[in-house]
Amino acid sequence: MSKPESTYDVIVVGAGPAGYVAAIRAAQLGLKTACVDHWTNIDGDPCLGGTYINAGCVSSMALLESAKIYDLMRHGLADHGISVDNIKLDLSKMIGRKNEKVARLSRQILNIFAEKKINYYHGQGKLLNADQVSVSPADGAKPIILNAPNIILATGSTSIELPCAPIDNEFIVDTTYALNMTNIPKRLGIIGSGVIGLELAGIWKRLGSEVILLEAQESFLPIVDHQIAAEAYKIYSEQGLDLRLGARVTSAKKTNNKVVVDYQNPEGSHTLRLDKLIVATGRKPNSENIAAPEAELLLDENGYIHVDENCCTTVPGVYAIGDLTLLGPMLAHKGLEEGVFVAEHIANRHNPINYNIMPSVIYTDPEIAWVGQTEQALQAIGQKYRTGTFTLKSNGRAESIDRTEGLVKIITHAETDLILGIHFIGANASELIAEAVLAMEFSASGEDLARTIHAHPTISEVLHEAALAIENRSLHLP
Repeated sequence: MSKPESTYDVIVVGAGPAGYVAAIRAAQLGLKTACVDHWTNIDGDPCLGGTYINAGCVSSMALLESAKIYDLMRHGLADHGISVDNIKLDLSKMIGRKNEKVARLSRQILNIFAEKKINYYHGQGKLLNADQVSVSPADGAKPIILNAPNIILATGSTSIELPCAPIDNEFIVDTTYALNMTNIPKRLGIIGSGVIGLELAGIWKRLGSEVILLEAQESFLPIVDHQIAAEAYKIYSEQGLDLRLGARVTSAKKTNNKVVVDYQNPEGSHTLRLDKLIVATGRKPNSENIAAPEAELLLDENGYIHVDENCCTTVPGVYAIGDLTLLGPMLAHKGLEEGVFVAEHIANRHNPINYNIMPSVIYTDPEIAWVGQTEQALQAIGQKYRTGTFTLKSNGRAESIDRTEGLVKIITHAETDLILGIHFIGANASELIAEAVLAMEFSASGEDLARTIHAHPTISEVLHEAALAIENRSLHLP
């Protein structure tokens, strides 16, 4: 709902993780704050939270959880001595549950805004100059001009489109539509086997689709430590995902209620007939029309906004955070931390972000999570290191709950034993990575983790055992 005020201490454009957190922290610091966001749900109502809540992590995790339960009931209960007959899938209800989770979290942000007296404007924000933002209301009303000496741009990112696969959101769909499909495709193709492609593949495979991933790169998950990536490729292939590397799509078009996809790989040219095709080839900054030309906001050729180490743009008093910049990876928690950082910077508090200890998670099943350096990155710079690994097969808790896929790997400095990187694939990896981040934030050594008492039996013991393995003294490896 638009408010009559027009002058603020801080205006935030965008209400994803970076934007809404920046607004909340600014308000906590006593700054009069407004937040502008244009996201609208299918009913025309505002939905705060950006892609993260509405079409990304939260939506994906909600559907994946439902898909895992359905898959478990179909294939995983017999070993527990449990028999279930006549299992039925109500996809509409499943999507409805996901949408309710999204709506609830969006309402929660709106409630916090109200409590903190943050004025929310539902519309499209545009930077006019160093201290003005124009808001075009979503209901088509006359634009509103807001004034503030501090403006934070946090409009996030959007899916990259491919000329060879034009999206119609009927047969060739984007990642947002892929979380709202009303029918389960018998044969589903996904362009891209990165983070988003794998997360979507895991959902629809468990719901019954045959899933084929077409990845142009020759290597699988190159941003992940190579040993973890190799383990992930093996596990996901065994789950039934058809991963085709070095597969460059040349065309995709609708033909007779099917999608015909042509692609090339080292063996030659190939054609696929699919029921649906998802384009999941990454994201780009949502910076188009973010500023009037006279604002003189500097962007690079890919649409990223130039900022310094304090997230300051080339326009005095204007900041850019989250997916709009090249400071750190495109992660929700990276944007969240930058939102807090910039709000505190405006209030003359300075608490820098350590981008070198930024955890990453892929919400597949099993999950992948990591922090710090990969082994291949250390090899590239000639850094001497040691490693310790431990498989979940040797963990008592993992065995008892039938979650023995995966491993943990710790990399330490060869001379100082300082932890340089920790990498997981396995159950609860997204939660276990927090201990790894904390250890690295406090400059822990491998010995520190080896001396840390972990409850037994827990999956977290894999960290303890991997630390022991650095000195070849793991207690539970055969």
